[in-house]
Amino acid sequence: MNTHRLEDILITKQISPTNMRLMVLDHMLKQQSAISITGLENEFERSDRITLYRTLKTFEKKGLIHSINDGTVTKYAMCEDHCTENHHADSHLHFYCTSCKETFCLPRIKTPEIKLPGSFKMQELSLIARGLCEKCSA
Repeated sequence: MNTHRLEDILITKQISPTNMRLMVLDHMLKQQSAISITGLENEFERSDRITLYRTLKTFEKKGLIHSINDGTVTKYAMCEDHCTENHHADSHLHFYCTSCKETFCLPRIKTPEIKLPGSFKMQELSLIARGLCEKCSA
């Protein structure tokens, strides 16, 4: 994706477009599955883990990406367009492949609405399915 389009995406989310942020966004947009910070470190050998972590946390806070704890490690994936700062509106199923160890967002499969008793207030709902992805089950 060209640099101007990447800058526009960041500016729309009120994120200053630094070189590192542009590179991470470009890489995230090309992913078919969620990626861990270690996966990003392997792609950006000359970058510092703290800078990558701060970039991911900024993206997450501004509603550009969401984190997924698949039971192995925290991974990150792009949000849908309607997520905003501190409000992720993309509650969907995540799928962890037990063979290739990749985690996929399945945005067409929404998480069920859960009615909690009394004064319980849900802040987050995570739903992980495990099994074989399309590639591994073929």
